[in-house]
Amino acid sequence: MDSSFINIAIVVVYLLAMLAFGWWGKSRTKNNSDFLVAGRRLGPFLYTGTMAAVVLGGASTVGGVGLGYKFGISGMWLVVAIGSGVLLLSLLFAGTIQRLKIYTVSQMLSLRYGSKATQTSGIVMLAYTLMLCATSTGAYATIFVVLFDWERWMAIAVGGAIVLVYSTIGGMWSITLADQVQFIIKTVGIFFLMLPFVMNAAGGLDGIRERVDASFFQIDGIGVQTIITYFVVYTLGLLIGQDIWQRVFTAKTPKVARWGGATAGVYCILYGVAGALIGLAARVALPNIDVANLGKDVVYAEVATHILPIGIGGLVMAAAVAAMMSTASGALIAAATVARADVVPFVASWFGKTINTDDTENPEHDVKANRYWVLGLGIVAVVISMAAQDVVVALTIAYDILVGGLLVAILGGLVWKRGTGIAAAWSMAVGSVLTLALLILFAIGVIPSVDGVYANEPIYYGLAASFVAYVVISLLTPPTEPEVRAAWDKRVAGAVSEELPLEAHPVSSHNAS
Repeated sequence: MDSSFINIAIVVVYLLAMLAFGWWGKSRTKNNSDFLVAGRRLGPFLYTGTMAAVVLGGASTVGGVGLGYKFGISGMWLVVAIGSGVLLLSLLFAGTIQRLKIYTVSQMLSLRYGSKATQTSGIVMLAYTLMLCATSTGAYATIFVVLFDWERWMAIAVGGAIVLVYSTIGGMWSITLADQVQFIIKTVGIFFLMLPFVMNAAGGLDGIRERVDASFFQIDGIGVQTIITYFVVYTLGLLIGQDIWQRVFTAKTPKVARWGGATAGVYCILYGVAGALIGLAARVALPNIDVANLGKDVVYAEVATHILPIGIGGLVMAAAVAAMMSTASGALIAAATVARADVVPFVASWFGKTINTDDTENPEHDVKANRYWVLGLGIVAVVISMAAQDVVVALTIAYDILVGGLLVAILGGLVWKRGTGIAAAWSMAVGSVLTLALLILFAIGVIPSVDGVYANEPIYYGLAASFVAYVVISLLTPPTEPEVRAAWDKRVAGAVSEELPLEAHPVSSHNAS
């Protein structure tokens, strides 16, 4: 039997299993909490798997191997930065975030500051999650193009439809089970199949050392500036991303959120080292891959098809699809949650209207509304992925504004009692506007840079300006109102057991005016 047929069959079985998980999740979805945060009932095993799955996407899996091929062991830093973000979030903030019993990052800002102006964060978060979903959709479609010889639009449509179906039907419960299987497939595919087979084909570490330049074993071979960029963009971005916070909301207890997430962070770091070693070994075993013309991401597929035995290559390809789908589905449900809970009520308020997106009196209607939001935004993400040749630019802009504009206000609210709502609003405005303005100036060449829109300076200046505005204005304005602070402290202490309604944004009359 043709090896390519077996590989295709394995991937097809995997895709059908994803659809089955949607129906399984449907039976466990009764209300908002079930659909959006898996009823806040995930224990250590499910939580660790779903957290690791959502952060380890195509860039970590396929991209990590490609970086190892190109730069050697230092290719690990991208995924190490991602793992570090998960580790820091889990150890420092996850317990507090879990106890808040909320649905979105914007709700946390409203609870902490009691200020309507902080709700603008929902717009930035929606752009970020939607672009992340579109990017992941385009990424796993590249695998389908290779496997099935489809046109790009067809690959995006079929792959997007599968993610849409299981995400729409069962929400976070379906995504959690899918993530768990994806986590297992990625673990087996990377650590127990790909790594030993490729290392053996390359003659082990000794064989690799004899056949590559010593620079491939330098820890900073990829460049110190690049390593710093990874930590600034990905580590800091993971601390405040809605897609990551929404997984923290699913934890059963603060202890699960803290230590289950920390375990996922350590796993991610090991995953990054394994990916870099696979790429480095492939450099010896498959030295003639045309990375210059085909791109570094082709290395993963070349290893799967030319080094691994029949069947195992299919499982490894399924692992790549799993990585990308888990990120896409996580970003999709995050985008739908933010759009419904934050953006629609906020936009409506500027037109003097009040929209209640929550229907807790009729949980079935509420779940149905959530499904419509996931379906609608999923279709938008698929269309964006089809129409745009390079959505990475849009994702880069969203990521930069997310970090440069929102990081200080969010983390400041968690760690500094003196921070005020007015300061948070100005911090977000100053950081976001300056970051976006600098991105435009770099992109059109007004400020010369070889990196253009990918330059790091906009984030650095945006963060600095945001921090200064937050600290100075906090010290110059009255402290947060006592009733707002008391309500916040009760939630942080775990003294409030009920969930905040989906559309709720507690705002004091003083700050609202």
